[in-house]
Formats: sequence, structure tokens, C-alpha cells
Amino acid sequence: MIHHWQIRVYYEDTDLAGIVYYANYFKFIERARSEYIRELGIDQRQLKAAGMVFAVRRVEADFLSPARFDDLLDVETGLARLGGASVNLEQTVSSGATRLFHARVRLAVLSESGRPLPIPADIRQKFQIHAS
Repeated sequence: MIHHWQIRVYYEDTDLAGIVYYANYFKFIERARSEYIRELGIDQRQLKAAGMVFAVRRVEADFLSPARFDDLLDVETGLARLGGASVNLEQTVSSGATRLFHARVRLAVLSESGRPLPIPADIRQKFQIHAS
């Protein structure tokens, strides 16, 4: 399953050149990732109450083309790999047919003390069901 989430570029998202400031792409993909996880049926508040959180472990990003004020962007999120204690996602930001940004994101499941934990079976199942 590829998850789609749209966001409009606002003036506050741009820099002096009138293009999206590079750090804002990380905000866009973070929001889309949260919506993707919610759509999978994973309640991150319940996960936190159980003493676990998803944390970004690694991001590999490619800035391909600039987005500009008032562009409507589509953020695609999909599962690339499900590991024992981590989830690898592919995320792409596009405007129409133009790919603007691509990231490979590794999420880890951590305890409240920051130690890695195995992905709980029920959460693993939710990722697997929507992987195809």
C-alpha cells in the first residue's frame, strides 16, 4: 500500500528565494508518516502508554527539484522493509508529475529509556497486511 497525503505550500514554508526551505521537507514527511501509521491502525498514544515509541533512526534524503509557494504537494509513503526492531520507509514528495524530494527513513522502536525493542507482533502484522 502506498499512502498519499497532500499539503499546500504556505508562505511560511519558503525561504528568501521563494522556494520551500529544505528543512520543511522533513516536516512534510513527518506529518505524512504520522498519517500513514494512523491509517495502518497503529495508535501511537497507546504505544507510548505501553512504554514504546517510534523514533527516526536514519534519514537519507535527495532534494531533486524545488517546490514553491502555493504548490499542492503529494507525499507518498510506503513500506520498503520490515526488520526485527526497525521499519524502513520510502517517502517521495511530488508536485503533479514532478518528483521534488525523496527520502529513505528508518524508524526504530525504542523503550522510554531509549533502548531498542522488537516490533510488537500486532504492530508487525499491521505493517505486513498493508505491505502489498
